[in-house]
Amino acid sequence: MSDSFWWWVVGIFVVFVLPSIRVIGPTQVGLVMKRFGFRKLREDNPIAFRGEAGYQANLLMPGWRWAFWVIYSVQKMPWVQVPAGEIGVVIAQVGQPLPIGAKSAVFKSEFGNFTDLHKFIALGGQKGVQRPVLPPGTLVPIHPVGFLVITKRQVYGVPVSPEIAQKAAQAGGRLMPESFGLQPEHLNLVRIGPQPRGAQGQIVDMIGIVTTYEGEPLPSGDIAGRLGGFEDVREMEIAEKSDMEIIEALLGTKNHLHNNYQDFQAFLDHGGRIGLQHDPLLYGAFARNPFLVSVELVPMLVVEQGEVAVVKGYVGLATQDTSGSEFKFGSLVRPGHRGIWQEPLRTSKYPLNPHCYQYEIVPTFILTLNWADATSNAHNLDARLQPIEAKSREGFIFRIALQVQIHVPDTWAPRVISSVGTMFNLVNEVLQAAVGNHFRDKLQSMPAVTFIETRQQVQEEAFRHIQDQLAQYQVETKGVYIQDVVLPEQLVVVLTQREIANQEIQTYQKQKQAQDQRITMEQAKGTADMQAQLAQARVNVEIQTNNANARKAQADGESAYIRETGAAQGAQVEAVGLARAKAFSAQVEALGQGPTAMVNAVTVLADRGLKFVPEILVTGGGEGSSLDGLAATLMKYLGGAGSGASAEQPPSAARPAPAASAGPEQPEQGV
Repeated sequence: MSDSFWWWVVGIFVVFVLPSIRVIGPTQVGLVMKRFGFRKLREDNPIAFRGEAGYQANLLMPGWRWAFWVIYSVQKMPWVQVPAGEIGVVIAQVGQPLPIGAKSAVFKSEFGNFTDLHKFIALGGQKGVQRPVLPPGTLVPIHPVGFLVITKRQVYGVPVSPEIAQKAAQAGGRLMPESFGLQPEHLNLVRIGPQPRGAQGQIVDMIGIVTTYEGEPLPSGDIAGRLGGFEDVREMEIAEKSDMEIIEALLGTKNHLHNNYQDFQAFLDHGGRIGLQHDPLLYGAFARNPFLVSVELVPMLVVEQGEVAVVKGYVGLATQDTSGSEFKFGSLVRPGHRGIWQEPLRTSKYPLNPHCYQYEIVPTFILTLNWADATSNAHNLDARLQPIEAKSREGFIFRIALQVQIHVPDTWAPRVISSVGTMFNLVNEVLQAAVGNHFRDKLQSMPAVTFIETRQQVQEEAFRHIQDQLAQYQVETKGVYIQDVVLPEQLVVVLTQREIANQEIQTYQKQKQAQDQRITMEQAKGTADMQAQLAQARVNVEIQTNNANARKAQADGESAYIRETGAAQGAQVEAVGLARAKAFSAQVEALGQGPTAMVNAVTVLADRGLKFVPEILVTGGGEGSSLDGLAATLMKYLGGAGSGASAEQPPSAARPAPAASAGPEQPEQGV
């Protein structure tokens, strides 16, 4: 062959063959565009699947590849690479149009990671945002015209939309997430776990509150979606499950059905609805589609020891009051219903969605509230309480620092919250009014000095008053204490002077007691010195006492003897008198009254040995003169004997002998 032939061969090779050889790198693909063809592309599809002119569906994979440059142009494009900790959002530029109202394309597991464009079209793939995202570490050859892949640092693919292309041109030919309404942080994995919060960097447990942007609308009246609604709660009530079992079911999530919202297609397939979601995300890292799912990090509910959380449900079954007809402050419901749960949450951590449930922390320890400039370190409920200002009857203004201790039993906490709303309201609305008004009324009704002197009594009355007031709200009062009373300056002067006077009085009293004590000491000293004489005196006193007792005993014996003897003699005299009376009665009947008297008179004279016949008898003339003289003499002696007996001794005397001997002496004197 001539040299010209080889030159022709070399020229053809250089002009036609060499430019058609494509070297595709190991992480590149060759995007082939056909310069001309006999068929036209469909208006809704920018990729040629049947040899039409335009971007071809088949890509050139890494290596040496042939594409005749006259017909095809090849553009090298990088593989889609998603760095660690990031995600890739896929937007399809080919496929069937989305239904009206849809915001993302239906995903089928056969689509895989979108590397097979033919299968995607064949299985009815749709244009627009694809529901799954490419996870961290993905490295795949995705058709750059069929799909755009948005990552944090760049956007892979060739935009076919004029608007997106214009944005790329304005950004210097490079698309960024902002071109699609995303921020770079939206393309990071969502990490949920303990995080520092607050100025002091305290570690707080977090949960993720999910809001979805696609799905069927929520039922009328609902504010959040929950897979299956609350039918499981209704079934548990029918099965008579306890409140705590229902709470566990409500706080437990159904996120396993859709892989924590990462499989958005599964979420929709299980009846997921658009809007706020009831079930939050717990600890972990999640690849969520920022076009379809947003996550808000909020603190987890932590109930410490000595507290309970009263839950107010804004989602769930219809309200069914369980508080009873006697409770007049709102309503209580079982967990799973809308309203205040009758069962509080006790010490633990709870992934409670704050948009679906509001909770009020109620301290169940003894709560100390200070009406003072200082507040309690255990809580902040008394931050707005100030010392009570009150005016006495005279117009003196007092500042009273007060401390009140209350207690809310954990089983009563829901009723307390239903009555007052919050613990802050209980302290600053109910208790503040009850305490402040009581002390103002009490102090205004009494003089200032009386208030100071009866402070303990006022404190006890305040305790009873506050106890009665708080009992209406199911709150126990443990104590009311007056800490300090700031007195007016004028009253302080008066009280100070009074106290000085009282102290002087006490000083004088102490001095007097000292002198009295001195006197007592001197008396004791003198008594000690005279102990011997005192002992002798005590002995003499005992001797005299014994002698007096002996004499008293002797006198008692004589008295008894005389008493018994007199009784015997009286009985004798009585018997003799009765006998004589009978004899006199017989004589009177026999002799008559006059002769009987004469006979008895003579008998008495004879018994006593008296001379009743005169030694010299003088008689007068007449027949009865002698007898008359004798009768006169007898009557004289009868009269003398009678007077002597009555003068010397009564008839009942024990010893009549001396009276009888004295009888003859009187007649002798008379004669």
